[in-house]
Amino acid sequence: MVVIPMATSTSSSSSISVVGTGTSFSHRHHRHFHSPSSISSRFHNNRFLLSSSLAFSPRRDSRRVVHGGGLGLRRNKPDIWKHYSSFLSEPAAPLQKSCTSCCHASTKKRRGSLARFVPAAFFDKSSFGLSKDKLRYGYVKRVQLPRATVGPDEPHAASTTWPDGIAEKQDLSVSDSELEMIEGFLSSELPSHPKLYRGQLKNGLRYLILPNKVPPTRFEAHMEVHAGSIDEEDDEQGIAHMIEHVAFLGSKKREKLLGTGARSNAYTDFHHTVFHIHAPTSTKDSDDLLPSVLDALNEIAFHPKFLASRIEKERRAILSELQMMNTIEYRVDCQLLQHLHSENKLSKRFPIGLEDQIKKWDADKIRKFHERWYFPANATLYIVGDIDNISKTVNQIEAVFGQTGVDNEKGSVASPSAFGAMASFLVPKLSVGLGGNSIERSTNTTDQSKIFNKERQAVRPPVKHNWSLPESSANLNAPQIFQHELLQNFSINMFCKIPVNKVQTYRDLRVVLMKRIFLSALHFRINTRYKSSNPPFTSVELDHSDSGREGCTVTTLTITAEPNNWQNAIRVAVHEVRRLKEFGVTQGELTRYLDALLKDSEHLAAMIDNVSSVDNLDFIMESDALGHQVMDQRQGHESLLAVAGTVTLDEVNSVGAEVLEFIADFGKPTAPLPAAIVACVPKKVHIEGAGETEFKISSTGITDAIKAGLNEPIEPEPELEVPKELVQSAKLQELKNLRKPAFIPLSPETGATKLHDEETGITRRRLANGIPVNYKISNSETQSGVMRLIVGGGRAAESSDSRGSVIVGVRTLSEGGRVGNFSREQVELFCVNHLINCSLESTEEFISMEFRFTLRDNGMRAAFQLLHMVLEHSVWLDDAFDRARQLYLSYYRSIPKSLERSTAHKLMVAMLDGDERFTEPTPNSLESLTLQSVKDAVMNQFVGDNMEVSIVGDFTEEDIESCILDYLGTAQARRNFKTEQEFIPPSFRPSPSNLLFQEVFLNDTDERACAYIAGPAPNRWGFTVDGNDLLKTIDITPSISDNGAKSDALQTKGGPRKSLRSHPLFFGITMGLLSEIINSRLFTTVRDSLGLTYDVSFELNLFDRLKLGWYVISVTSTPSKVHKAVDACKNVLRGVHSNRITDRELDRAKRTLLMRHEAEIKSNAYWLGLLAHLQASSVPRKDISCIKDLTFLYEDATVEDIYLAYEQLKVDEDSLYSCIGVAGAQTAQDIAAPLEEEEADDGYPGILPVGRGLSTMTRPTT
Repeated sequence: MVVIPMATSTSSSSSISVVGTGTSFSHRHHRHFHSPSSISSRFHNNRFLLSSSLAFSPRRDSRRVVHGGGLGLRRNKPDIWKHYSSFLSEPAAPLQKSCTSCCHASTKKRRGSLARFVPAAFFDKSSFGLSKDKLRYGYVKRVQLPRATVGPDEPHAASTTWPDGIAEKQDLSVSDSELEMIEGFLSSELPSHPKLYRGQLKNGLRYLILPNKVPPTRFEAHMEVHAGSIDEEDDEQGIAHMIEHVAFLGSKKREKLLGTGARSNAYTDFHHTVFHIHAPTSTKDSDDLLPSVLDALNEIAFHPKFLASRIEKERRAILSELQMMNTIEYRVDCQLLQHLHSENKLSKRFPIGLEDQIKKWDADKIRKFHERWYFPANATLYIVGDIDNISKTVNQIEAVFGQTGVDNEKGSVASPSAFGAMASFLVPKLSVGLGGNSIERSTNTTDQSKIFNKERQAVRPPVKHNWSLPESSANLNAPQIFQHELLQNFSINMFCKIPVNKVQTYRDLRVVLMKRIFLSALHFRINTRYKSSNPPFTSVELDHSDSGREGCTVTTLTITAEPNNWQNAIRVAVHEVRRLKEFGVTQGELTRYLDALLKDSEHLAAMIDNVSSVDNLDFIMESDALGHQVMDQRQGHESLLAVAGTVTLDEVNSVGAEVLEFIADFGKPTAPLPAAIVACVPKKVHIEGAGETEFKISSTGITDAIKAGLNEPIEPEPELEVPKELVQSAKLQELKNLRKPAFIPLSPETGATKLHDEETGITRRRLANGIPVNYKISNSETQSGVMRLIVGGGRAAESSDSRGSVIVGVRTLSEGGRVGNFSREQVELFCVNHLINCSLESTEEFISMEFRFTLRDNGMRAAFQLLHMVLEHSVWLDDAFDRARQLYLSYYRSIPKSLERSTAHKLMVAMLDGDERFTEPTPNSLESLTLQSVKDAVMNQFVGDNMEVSIVGDFTEEDIESCILDYLGTAQARRNFKTEQEFIPPSFRPSPSNLLFQEVFLNDTDERACAYIAGPAPNRWGFTVDGNDLLKTIDITPSISDNGAKSDALQTKGGPRKSLRSHPLFFGITMGLLSEIINSRLFTTVRDSLGLTYDVSFELNLFDRLKLGWYVISVTSTPSKVHKAVDACKNVLRGVHSNRITDRELDRAKRTLLMRHEAEIKSNAYWLGLLAHLQASSVPRKDISCIKDLTFLYEDATVEDIYLAYEQLKVDEDSLYSCIGVAGAQTAQDIAAPLEEEEADDGYPGILPVGRGLSTMTRPTT
C-alpha cells in the first residue's frame, strides 16, 4: 500500500453496521457543509497539530482526504465512510490507498483519533447506492470548565465567567511580578503522558508501550521502519514499496496468525514503512499471542525471504496498483506536491515508484536496499492495547528482537544533519533514544557505539525546504496551471511553507490555540456571509497543518469553483482573507470560539478511557514525528485551560494575521512569498447554449484576480445576535397546552405505553402524534448523545414526473440552513454554542437527520429544539434551491470524465432498467423541478407514523422523556397517504437482455481499466423483487455443519432463543458472512494466484424497506488483463457452488464480523444503527431480538445456512450484468456520446447510480 502525504489533508474513520439504516454495504455520497466549529484544526487527543480546514459551503464531495480539490477533484477515495472533521481535528494526514496485499484494507489509515463531531446546523449527506456505512464519533464527560467572559458588544451570548487563576483580560492591569510569573509559566514544558513507557534494546530498536483497554483483550503492534521513498536512489524509485509488499506477504509467520482473529496490513510513505498487526491478547487456548505477533513482525521487517516467485507476484500486483491509483485525482495531488516541494526530493519520490524501474529489479537489487535501511536501530516498535504487565511485555520484546543485528550492526547516535540548524525546524531527530516524554528505559547494558554500526538519518524526511520568507516579488514563481480533459471544475491552491513549530511548552500550545480561534472566525464568516447569496465559489478552504511526512507546516488556501466563475471566486476569497487580516476577530468571536474549543477539549478529556488503541497509537506516532510533547487527553485539557486565561484579543489577531500574510499582503515586499500557486483546470467547459468550449486561463490572469480581491474596499465585521433558545419557554408552554403531548400504547394488543428491555437497555415509546421513539441510556460516552430521525420513503418515493426531487430537496434544505425567524448565521452560532452537529441525508429508502450533542449546558434540549424547528418551521429558499440544482447538474456533467463513474453508470442503468431514482438526476429532470415540488417531495414524507426517532446517550430517563414530550410530542400530527398510493416499486431489467455485457471507453493520456459485475439479491429480510418471501421457504429443521455439529435453538442464561433459520434476520446474517467468504476467495484467486488485479471486492446492498437488493464486484486492472479479471471474478462467484465453503472459511468470516461488532458495541453511534427501524411499520420484521441475538445468530450459522443465502444471489448468465471501462490514448471512442444516446434513445439517464464512483473501494480479506 502506498501513502501519499498531502499538506492539505485529513482523515476519517470507518466502521460497518451489522444492522442499521439501509444496508451495511451500500455506496453513499455526502455533502458536508460546516459551521465554524467544523474547522478541522484539533489538538485532537491533544495532538496540537493545527489543521484548520475552512470548508465553506456548498461543500464538495468529500473523500478520505477532505482538504483541497473541487467537485470530483482530489478525491481518490469514494464516500464509503462518513467523514467528520471537528473542532479539534486531525493534522495533515496522507492520502492512503488501501493495499490489498494486506489482510484488512481499512485497518491502518491516518484516521482521526476520535472521529469527532462537528457543531453545525445542517450537513447534507445524500446518497445513491452501491455501499453504505456508519458513523463513528467520540464523546466525553463533564468537567468543571472556565470559559471566556462575554464581550460588552455581544449581549446575547450565553453568560460565562473566568475562574480564579491566570486570566489576562484586555482591560485588566497586570503587575510586573504577575507578568514575570506568567512568562515563567508559559516557558515551562508541557507534561508528558504518564502511562507511556519508552525503552530501547542494545541493538538500537526503540519501543513504546501504552496500556489501553479499548477494545478489551486486544492490542496493536506496529513496526515502523524509518525508510521510505525519500531514501531511494534514482534507479530505486518504488523499491521501498516493493519491499513492503514482498516482506509482508512473504511472511509465513504472519500467515499463521490468520486463524487467530488477528488482522494485519502495511503501508509505505515518503520516509517510513509500517507493518502492523491488530490481534487478540490470547488464543482460544489462552496462549499469549503477543510473542507470536512480535515474531511475525521480526520476520517481516528484518528477516524477509526475497523469493523470486513472491517478487514476481508482487511486481504484478504493484503494476496493477499503479494503474489503479492513477486517477485524475491522484494526478492532481502529484501536481500539487511537485510544485510545493519543487526544491527537494519530495517532488520526485512518490512511493508508488516508476513503472519502468519496477519491471527491472531482481532479488539482489531489492535485498541490497533492505540491508541498507532495515535494521533495528532504524526502527521503532509501538505496542498499544490491553497490556497489564509492562515488565513481561519488555521481556517478550527483548526475547524476540534482542539478538537481531547485534553481531553485524553498530548503531550510533545520529550525526548532525548536513542541513545544520535547519534540522531543528523539521521533524525530531531520530537519534538513539527518544528523550523527554514519559517513562523511559534503556535495556542497553554495554557501550552502544561498540555494538552496532548503522545509523539512522538525523532528520526525517532528510530534505531541505525553501521556506516562504519575505522577498522581492520579482522572485515570485508564476502561478502554475495543470490542465486536463478529465478535470471538470476549477481549483487553485496557494501554498505557504514554514518550519514546524514543535509544541513542547505552554507558550507553543497558546500559539496553536490563538491560531485556531482566528481561523474559526474566517471559516464562519465566509460560510455564512455567502451562503445567503449565490456564491461564485463551490468551496473555499484554509488549511494550516503540520506534516511530519513532509517535514514542514503548510498553509493552503484552496478555492474551487465552476470554471466560468473562477475569477470571481478568487476575488471573493482573497477579499475576505484580507478583511480578517486587517481588522481581526471581534471580542464576541474570541469569546465564542474560545468557549467552544474549551468545551470540545473537555469532551476529549472525559473520553480518556474510551479512546481506541489504534487511535492512541496514531496520535503518538504522529506527535513523535513532529516533535510535539505527547500528553494524554486529560493533561491536554488541563494545559489548554491553563493557557486560555492568558489569551488576549490583540495577540489572537496578531498571530492570526501572520498566518494570512502570504495571501492578504500578496505582492508586498514584507509578505512571505507563496511556496507555490497551482491551478488545476479543465480543457473544456460547458456553456449554456454553446455546449463544450475551450477553457482559457493564464498565469497573469490568476495574478490579476488575486490583486483584484486585494484592492476591493473592506469593512470590519459586525457582531451577531446569537439566540439562547430556538423555542422560547412561553411558546413551548403554549404548544403543550394546545397539543397536549402524551405517550400512547405501542400496540392495541399490549396496551403498554412503555416497553423496556433489561438485557439491551432499550426503551420503546410512541407519541400521540404517531411518532415512535426508541432510546437507550449509555454512559460509555460520558455526557454525550446522538439522535437520529428516520423518515420512510427516500428517493424511491419520487414520482415519475419529479425524478430527483427528494435528493435536490434535502440539499436545498441544508443549503438554506434557516428555521423559523432565525437566519442561517444565528442557527449556526446556536449550534456552535451548544456543540451540536446536525446532518441530513437522503438514500434510496429514507430521509434521515442525525444530531450529535453534548449533555452539558442543556445541549440535548438544544438539539431537540433544532429538530422541532426543522419539523415545524423549516424555511425553503429559492437561492438554496438554485444552488442545489446547479450542484447536481455539475455532478451529471462530470460523469463522462470519470472512468469508474461512467462504467458503474452503464451497469446500474442496465440492471435497474433505467430507474432514475437510483441515479443522479438528469438535466431534463432537474429543469422540471421547482422549489415547491422539491419541498412537497421531502415534507410529504414527514408524517407521524412514517417517522422514527432514536436516541442514545448519557442522559437520565427523566431528562430524555421530558425532551421527547416537549419537542417531539408538540410537533403537529400529519397524515399523508398519497405517497404510498403512487409508489412504483423498483425492478430489474427483464431477462434476457442485450445489455448484460457493456464496455466504456475513455480518452486519457494514461492507461487504466476497471470493471463492475452485479446481479440481483433479496433484501435484508428475505423479500425479493418478484414478491417472494424467502423466509417462508426455509426449512427450519436444525441444520448440520460439515463437521457434524447440530444447530439447535440457542440456549442462554435468559432462556432459549430462536435458531438462525427461524429468525427474521436470517438473510442479513448469512449474506454478511457470505460476503466475507467471497471477498476472501476473490483476493486469493484473482489477486494473489492469478495476478490479474491489485484491488477486487464484493459488496452487498441489502435494502430494508425496498423489496430487493443487489451485489457488486468491483475490480481494477490493466487494459490487457481486465477481461481475464472479469472472467476470473465470475468464476469465483459461480464457483462457490462447486468449490464448497469450508468450516474454516466460515469460522474466519464469523470472527471478522463479530470482532467488528465487539469493537463498536460501546459506541453510541453503533447503537443508533442497531435501533434503526425497531418500530418502523415499513420494516415489520425488525424486532428487539435482532439486537439481542446478534452475536448468537452469527455463532449459530452453518455452512448449509450460507448456501441457502448463496442460492438467492442471481449469478446465471441471464441475470449477471458486467461493464468494463478502459481509459487510454488509443481507446475506441469517447464516452460522452454514449451517455447522450442513452438518454435520447432509451429514455433513461446517462449517469452513475451510486454516488461518485467505486474506483478504490475495497475490503479485502485473506
